Amino acid sequence: MRCSVRRTVAAPWDRRPGRPSTTQTVDFRPVLAGELYGPLRALELFNQVRIDSEAETLVWPNGADFDPATLYGWGTNAPAFLELARRWDGVKA
Repeated sequence: MRCSVRRTVAAPWDRRPGRPSTTQTVDFRPVLAGELYGPLRALELFNQVRIDSEAETLVWPNGADFDPATLYGWGTNAPAFLELARRWDGVKA
């Protein structure tokens, strides 16, 4: 798998048998908010992304990850995720 990072990640997603592999670019910047995703604004942490071989999704050392289905349908899911991110930014731990 190839993964290139610049606060956007290009990687193959849904690799279930019988389904074609797809590649897409996701701009995460608008949703990097709150206690879990907010620290990913720091490029040093964001660039530590890896693809979990079991879940086949993006994971970071601080425990942040994105559900594969969310990533696969990012074009449809991004507006709802952005709305959640707006709420997370106002939450203090």
